[in-house]
Amino acid sequence: MHGVVLVGGFGTRLRPLTYDVPKPMLPVGHRPMIVRLVEGLAAGGVTDVVLALGFKPEPFASAFPGDRHGDVRIRYAVEPEPLDTGGAIGFAARSAGIDDTFVVANGDIITDLDVARLVAAHRAFGCAATIHLTPVDDPSAFGVVELGEASVVRRFVEKPRPGETESNLINAGTYVLEPTVLDLIEPGRRVSVEREVFPKLVAQRRLAGFPTDDYWTDAGRPELYRRANIDLVTGVRGSAEPAIAEGALVDPTAVVEESVVGHRATVAAGATVRRSVLLPDAAVAAGALVERSIVAGSVGMGARVVDCVVAAGHDVAAGARVEHQLFPDPA
Repeated sequence: MHGVVLVGGFGTRLRPLTYDVPKPMLPVGHRPMIVRLVEGLAAGGVTDVVLALGFKPEPFASAFPGDRHGDVRIRYAVEPEPLDTGGAIGFAARSAGIDDTFVVANGDIITDLDVARLVAAHRAFGCAATIHLTPVDDPSAFGVVELGEASVVRRFVEKPRPGETESNLINAGTYVLEPTVLDLIEPGRRVSVEREVFPKLVAQRRLAGFPTDDYWTDAGRPELYRRANIDLVTGVRGSAEPAIAEGALVDPTAVVEESVVGHRATVAAGATVRRSVLLPDAAVAAGALVERSIVAGSVGMGARVVDCVVAAGHDVAAGARVEHQLFPDPA
């Protein structure tokens, strides 16, 4: 079975981290999120993954040497121009010669979804497409999906007002599609799968929904990306993974709480790191405090960094007191 993974976005919501690193290559725990996603697809029966890209594939080569990951074959479909989500799916599927049921996943989704269950449900529904749905506490910030009889999608409600819908289910970014869906995607044109393709399928009663309560988060914003990392090492997703990577250097007098310390990162004497992510090669100097932040660069001696993002190659000066700032500021 084929899988198409959408990784062509520019990661604007995660800037400045994504100026130099494609968003799906950012680590969750100590491995790139794209690697974890491919492993989830493989566990669900996917044998061939096509990465739908809007730029050159070279940044992903280090994650997939030999264009493989385990038993999964990896190939790349580089769009000649931005084609939006539906256009990217169509371009990637056609370039790979997909002519059977296939899976589509957004590249910035972190989930414990059992893909095999989603595929089995899709086959049972007998629809042209099935979308994974997840419940949220506040549906007013999302596009909500209402289900009718036999799990067929009845309608989408964008950012519903109180009382407008009883549903709290949203599109969770993983789909199973039949190749007939490609007939709705005109080659070479920008097409949104969410705003164009799915509404057409709803009108034809050919779109089903499959809700689950699996762990799920959209890691496309700094606070959610940070939470996805912390959830992995604090046991929120089950067995906790190691918080401190092999090769990281943490001084015995430093305090590291509910945080991830990446490969080759350093935390010096007397420093404190709480509910933060130190990416590979980050450095926190002696006596510094890093709290609720993501650091890829360095934090100087005695500095205090709270609710910040520090990109690679950027420094917070010794003794500085900074909150709610981005280094550099994308604005």
